[in-house]
Amino acid sequence: MSVDPVAKAMAELAAEGLVVTRDRSSRIVNYPDAELAPAALPTTPKVLLIGGYAGSGKTELGRILARRTHWPILDKDTTTRPVVEAALEKLGVPPSDRESDIYLTLIRPAEYEALIAAMTENVSCGNSAIVTAPFIRELSDRAWCDRISASVESMGATLHVVWVRCDADTMRAYIRHRGAARDSAKLANWEDYLAGIDLDFKPAIDHMVVENSAGARPLQQQAEELLRQVGR
Repeated sequence: MSVDPVAKAMAELAAEGLVVTRDRSSRIVNYPDAELAPAALPTTPKVLLIGGYAGSGKTELGRILARRTHWPILDKDTTTRPVVEAALEKLGVPPSDRESDIYLTLIRPAEYEALIAAMTENVSCGNSAIVTAPFIRELSDRAWCDRISASVESMGATLHVVWVRCDADTMRAYIRHRGAARDSAKLANWEDYLAGIDLDFKPAIDHMVVENSAGARPLQQQAEELLRQVGR
C-alpha cells in the first residue's frame, strides 16, 4: 500500500476530530470526553473467608476461585510463613513447629492479625479478597465472627464464610503428598492429631460447606456453584 491512501485516511480522521496529529509526525486517537466519561458502576467487594483443617483442600479451592475471579488470594502460609519461620528460629524452636506453646501463644495470633490486615487493606481499596487459613479457633469463636463480619460490613463489603470439609483418610493422603515440614508432627502422631480435631466442626457463623472428601464432586464444579451463591 502506498503512503498516499494512508495519509489521506489520517487526514480525514483528523478532520473529523478522531485523531490528533502531534510533533514528529505522531498521531493519537482523540477521546475528547474521556474526563467526562462516567466511571464504572461500583460493585460491592466480597470477602471469601475459607477455612478447613490441614490437608482439607482449602488453599486449592482458593486458587480455583482466584483463577475464576482474578481476586487476590491471601493464603496464611504463603503470606506469613517466612516471617513465622524466622521468628520461631530466633525463639529457639524448629521453624516447622506449629504445636508448641511458643507458636500457639506468641506467633499464631500475630500471624492471623497480619493476614486479616492484608485482607482489610484490599477491601478498603474496593477489592474483593479470598482469604485461606485453618481459621479453626477463629470460626469457633462467635465474638470473633461478629467482629470480622462487622469490620467487613463497615467497609461496604460482604463476608462469605466457606468451610471445606474432608474425611481423615483424604486429609492424610494430601498432607503426605505435599510433604511440608510443618506437617511432620501431625503425621508422626496421626491418631493423637485426629483425637484433637472435630471432623464435624461447624463455624459459629452462617457459612457454606464445600465437600472435598474422596468421592466428592470436583472442586472446580463446587467453586462455580459457590460463586453463583455469592453473586459474583
